[in-house]
Amino acid sequence: MIQRVFEQAQKSKKTDEVFITTDSETVVKICEKFTSNIILTDENCQSGTDRLARAVQKIDCKVVINVQGDEPLIDPILIDRLAETFEGEKNQISSAMCKINKIQDLKDPNTVKVVVDKNNFALYFSRSAIPFPRDFVFEETIFQKLTFWKHIGLYGYTKEFLLKFALLKQTQLERVEKLEQLRALENGFKIKMIETEGNFFSVDTKRDLEKVRKMIGKDA
Repeated sequence: MIQRVFEQAQKSKKTDEVFITTDSETVVKICEKFTSNIILTDENCQSGTDRLARAVQKIDCKVVINVQGDEPLIDPILIDRLAETFEGEKNQISSAMCKINKIQDLKDPNTVKVVVDKNNFALYFSRSAIPFPRDFVFEETIFQKLTFWKHIGLYGYTKEFLLKFALLKQTQLERVEKLEQLRALENGFKIKMIETEGNFFSVDTKRDLEKVRKMIGKDA
């Protein structure tokens, strides 16, 4: 799966180079079979973003796009679009979202939701349904009346921001929701969100893995 994510990222036209960063010697040995662009970090990183911040210290760059290893269906065009949010803009962080259209996704805590302001900057991320539909019933017809957004596990950062982020302590909301992007919001940073369409599916369980294999072929 990691190899597929890596190869999808390599198809991006906006990236200069693709690296894998991990704290696992086992993962390193597996990935060495298809690339030498691997950065091993220690096990004390509080989150994936903290690990990324340590990894980019060794890379000469201005902008970093973080594609999580559990996103085998990631679209290279989306990586390019995220990179474009830093062109001529003052954004420090950006990410992506797509519409939720299934009740099971709305209720699933593994599906992270996001609400945004009128300029598509994130207001909050949660594993719960947000906004909470107080006057509506949780059934398929709810999507005809309200819009819910799924957060896609793809981030863009300036290297300068990443180094700042690594110095920030974990925050209460981050610890409660287990969502590291909340640390940025709690410290006053703005996260630009871009809307996208497509088939985005992160692999969190064995059942998820089987679904993805059926989506992309038996040999995946």
